[in-house]
Amino acid sequence: MSGVIIARYDDRDLDAVIAVFQRSVREIAAADYNPAQIEAWSRVDHSAWAAPLLDRERWVARFGADIVGFVDLGGDGHLVMLYAHPAHRRSGVARRLLRQVETTAIALGLNALRAEVSLTARPFFEAQGFHVVEAETVIRNEQPFRRFRMRKDGLGRVEPEIDDRRTVSDPADGDEIDA
Repeated sequence: MSGVIIARYDDRDLDAVIAVFQRSVREIAAADYNPAQIEAWSRVDHSAWAAPLLDRERWVARFGADIVGFVDLGGDGHLVMLYAHPAHRRSGVARRLLRQVETTAIALGLNALRAEVSLTARPFFEAQGFHVVEAETVIRNEQPFRRFRMRKDGLGRVEPEIDDRRTVSDPADGDEIDA
């Protein structure tokens, strides 16, 4: 998607990140989960989200002044969260965020990523080379959720989305990328 910039998360992004999360769950995942599940899933403890990210990194996708997606990666290769704003679904935002995660995982010396993935997100992750390790049902806010433990092995070389020192151009799509 032209004009999207991948950048490190800043605490000032918190409200926008929560809004992307809630809209994504309420508008995209609603096709695969019932209203009680959607309500339970989209419920946010603001103080927990505001706590420092000590064990993981977060990046955001910006389109102009708006945050249109975000991703969290734990240092052990656990892809904790990946969400895109419904208005930017299937525009390449999630793919670019995942590419950043893969680049970081490689830099950390990891050869695999793992994630717990919803029914809704499973096709995206499969298209990106993940495979199902196990299907499971978990309880979140007293609601059962069907999801999948997925893994991507053999991470290859991918080009970084961000450069902490300067702004660069991504020749693949002409986007300007900012640190």
